[in-house]
Amino acid sequence: MKNLTIKSLLIFLAISFSSCKAQQVYPLNTYPDDVQAGSYLKDLNNELNYYVGTWKSTFNGRTTILSITKDEHHLLKRDLTTTFYQDVLLVKYIIKDSSGVILQNNSNAKGESDRNFITSISVKDNIVYLYYNGTNCGVGWGEILLKKINPLSLSWSYHPNSSVLTTKNCPGNPDKTIYLPESENLIFTKQ
Repeated sequence: MKNLTIKSLLIFLAISFSSCKAQQVYPLNTYPDDVQAGSYLKDLNNELNYYVGTWKSTFNGRTTILSITKDEHHLLKRDLTTTFYQDVLLVKYIIKDSSGVILQNNSNAKGESDRNFITSISVKDNIVYLYYNGTNCGVGWGEILLKKINPLSLSWSYHPNSSVLTTKNCPGNPDKTIYLPESENLIFTKQ
């Protein structure tokens, strides 16, 4: 009986230890398709920290205030079934007209499914590549590049894509204005 209990315990421990796997950690700029499910793309070199903070710019009579935070170990989906984790930047913004009236504010956006959500997807050569999922009906979805200039300045380049809208995929009469500054190398200053 004692031998059976010891054997059972040893088998249980062997199964338990063999099924434990440490999470694979990769540098932030690793291509997501090159990692296993559950892996972690970590900001090992603190490349994202420069961008964290509040940044401000004025363009075409509108003031844009960016509030950028770093979200460590952010859960992402590579496809319908494969997830991984990545350190990302989350960008909240407020856009005001010249009278101070708020035109757009994404402070309540919590995740990728919310409109006006902006998150980083990669970093390379002092440039962070961001994905913007667009405003109502996905209008303005596209890529935003933030480039380091100096400790108090960064440049913004926004490249919106076009969308085909129908009454089926965009019912009603939502505001389809792109309020983000559509500009190349617009300078933002740290506040």
